[in-house]
Formats: sequence, structure tokens, C-alpha cells
Amino acid sequence: MRINHSLHSFPVLWLLTSLVSLPVLGAELDFSAAHQKALELPRLHSLLISHRGELVFEEYYNGKDRYQPANMKSASKSVISALVGIAIDQGLIDNVQQSIGDFFPDILKQVGEPGKEQITVEDLLTMQSGLETTSNRNYGKWVLSENWVEFVLNQPMVARPGERMIYSTGSTHLLSAILSRVSGMDTKNFAQQNLAAPLGFSLAYWSKDPQGIYFGGNDMEMTPRNMLAFGSLYLEQGIYDGQQVISSDWVYTSHQAHATSPRGQGRFYGYGWWLRDLADMLVPVAWGYGGQLIFVVKEYELVIVATSDSNPGAERRGHLGRLYDLAEDNILWPVKRAEQRLAQNHAVSAEKLPTDSN
Repeated sequence: MRINHSLHSFPVLWLLTSLVSLPVLGAELDFSAAHQKALELPRLHSLLISHRGELVFEEYYNGKDRYQPANMKSASKSVISALVGIAIDQGLIDNVQQSIGDFFPDILKQVGEPGKEQITVEDLLTMQSGLETTSNRNYGKWVLSENWVEFVLNQPMVARPGERMIYSTGSTHLLSAILSRVSGMDTKNFAQQNLAAPLGFSLAYWSKDPQGIYFGGNDMEMTPRNMLAFGSLYLEQGIYDGQQVISSDWVYTSHQAHATSPRGQGRFYGYGWWLRDLADMLVPVAWGYGGQLIFVVKEYELVIVATSDSNPGAERRGHLGRLYDLAEDNILWPVKRAEQRLAQNHAVSAEKLPTDSN
């Protein structure tokens, strides 16, 4: 179901006064508390909510507007995953079990470390390659290197492929390099033709490595509305405006837990998507540094987008936690309770219906 963009012609004030409390099949859904909490976050740039295909809340904070693209940071890993799914649908990649040795034979031959040819596309998607991470303590050395792909593949094996989750942006950058090799075009053009264009927008800025490979899993920019369209694609099983953009099987598999996160209880990782325990649900989240988030809640047909300041600063500490609390306490729980009340009311109404006495 496509987002109803007819709402976009109205000013944001109209949205806040008329849509902050809206009927949901007879139940009242109120996002005024979410707005008030958002006003308390000095790093927050935007908050958008889509419910059942309708844009029901849209507000911009701290001087931002809907025309300004956000650097999605690591939320772009979910986009890279989508592009891999499309490449598999098109037969450019055999399947997720295909070895990276098929794509980087020369580099792996030079590296000469046994076991790396056993790494699969799925291992890269699920952060289980077994390679030492290029994120966190190694990130600076990696992005300052002359060849990012070679740097990743030269990292030592610290686990067997598929054994455990080791979060590394290098894994998704290898996927970007693979997409370029199999498609015969750069990753941005592949993404524009096969993902952005069907969703009705053009990709903005996206940085590249020294060899011209678009950064797989970081520094991709989209407007919040474009991020909402991307999340809605996953909510609707890969269909947007009547077109099957990504296979429904890929959407389903992407949102399954393939790896357990070492970052805390109740967190898992799918194909480029985090799975987080929120409001007693395991919710798929595209997560980016600093508070760039896309929540896809199939149970209640919700998509939530938040963007934030990603630059270092004194207010960054605690911002992400408060943003998750806002989403859980002021959006997810209210929607869940409203839907539960609605279901109870329907059940009571059904009991009161007259029965055939014959």
C-alpha cells in the first residue's frame, strides 16, 4: 500500500493539530506525547509515522525541514541488503550461499589465508564473516587505507564463517563491491535504477572509496520521506505502488534473526537489519549512528522514521536511548493498546449479534 502523499500538500501545523489524534478503526491514537518528547531532544531532526499506508505524523525539529537529506550512516546497511536481494532476484548473484571467492579470486589468492574463500554472501549480510572488524577501533585505519576492499580481505580470521556476529562495515562494503562487479555498473546507479526509481525518488549524495566503489553501509543520504518509502516497501512485502520491487521471500528472510548481537539482551541481526525487543515485539530496525532509524512494525502496520544530528557533541550521550524510549513508550505501546482495545470491542460486538434460533 502506497503512502498517501495527498497529505503532503498541507502544512505541518495542520498535521499536528488534526492528525496527532486520529481514529484507528474506531480507536483513538494520540501522538501528542511523542511530539512533546521529541521537542526535548536537541539532536533530533525529524520524526515521521506511517500507519496502514497513511502518513499520520510528520514533524521536523531544530531547524530542519523535509527537503534536507539525512546521512543515514549505518542504516544504509539495510539498503545494501535490499540491493543484494534484488541482484539475486535478477540472477546476478546465485544465492546467499555463493562464496566471496567467486567475486574476489585474485585478492584472495594474494592474501593466501585459508578459510576466507568459505565466507558466503550470507555471512556478509549477517555480520558473521569471521574477519576482524573494520569498525570501531579499526575504522580510522580502514578508511585511510589506499584500497578498502583489500584492507577488509587482509584482516585476520578471528572466528569461523557463520560462527558469531562481528559487526563490521567492511562486510557491507564487500557487498557493494560485489554488486558493482556483477551488475556492470556502480552501486549507486544500480540502486537508482532498481530501488530508488521504483520508489519515486532520486538518490542524493553517497561517498566512495579510493577505487570509486560506493561506500557499502555508510554515508548514504536520503530525505526522511524517502526513508519512510523504503521502510514501507518492507512493510508491504516488497511491493510499492503495485510493483514487486524486492521479492517477499527476501523481505521475510531479512527480518528473521540470523545472528545474536553481542551488544545486549533482546538484540539480533537479520540481513542488514537489527531486530530489537520493543513493546514486547521483535521489531526490525534500520539503525544508523547518532539516531538515524527506520522501524518496521508489521504487527500494527507501522513505519517510523527518525533522523538526528550525527556529528559528535555533548548532547549525543544518551540521545539514542531517549529516542528508542520515545518510539517504544509514545508510539509503539499506544498503538498496540489501541489495537488491543479495538479487538476487544469487536469481540464484544460479535457476542451481542443476534443468532439464528431456527
